[in-house]
Amino acid sequence: MSESLGELFGKTAIVTGAGRGIGRAIAIAYACEGADICLAARTRSQLDSVAAELRAFGRRVAVAQCDVTDLASVEAAVDVAIAQLGRIDILVNNAGGGEERTVVGEDDPNAWRDVIELNLMGTYFFSRTVLPHLREAGGGTIINVGSGMGHQPRVGNSSYNAAKAGVWMLTRCMSMELAADKIAVNELVPGPVATELTAAVFQPDSPHPTIPGEWVKAPEEVTAIAVFLAKQGSKGPTGQSFSLARRPL
Repeated sequence: MSESLGELFGKTAIVTGAGRGIGRAIAIAYACEGADICLAARTRSQLDSVAAELRAFGRRVAVAQCDVTDLASVEAAVDVAIAQLGRIDILVNNAGGGEERTVVGEDDPNAWRDVIELNLMGTYFFSRTVLPHLREAGGGTIINVGSGMGHQPRVGNSSYNAAKAGVWMLTRCMSMELAADKIAVNELVPGPVATELTAAVFQPDSPHPTIPGEWVKAPEEVTAIAVFLAKQGSKGPTGQSFSLARRPL
């Protein structure tokens, strides 16, 4: 693909949790559309591997080893993006997950808090930190990777449900606060996706083990809607939830 044909050519995106899974797939999809990418995640070896893939497309790539639960680490990552790539137009808050899967009262309070910090505080820290740069660019896009579990109650996973519900409400609040700045903020709900983190639960390209009619996707199947949202610009949708689930949220 010629660089001039990419619909994101001239744009720069930060993707968190970019070392594997959905984050890696979105970073590659954006690079194929011409964007330069700042990859942010905790594991340097994974980041370096993805960076090599993106550079093969002729894209500029910054690598920021980062803990999204630590504000100073997030600020340092954004500084890397600006220093090496010059601007920020798109933020994908993808980093997340949760292993605290017990009922309240039988859970580990520290593990419960960790899930909130990873999913909700990480999204907040990165969004807050990139705002001056999005404004300087004349507007931009924030895409928060959410979950259907943030829209519906479940038994035995309250930390993740509460965290993702918070991400959805933060999305809606920021969309209203930032509309005048031409910054669109939307939620992307992937539905069930087979990744390293879900390998014990999901098999790719197969029915969901417990939800009738639901299908388990590969990370690459999430990218079309992520690219769509990145292309919409200041006149596109904001404060919305875009779901790939095969059931109502």
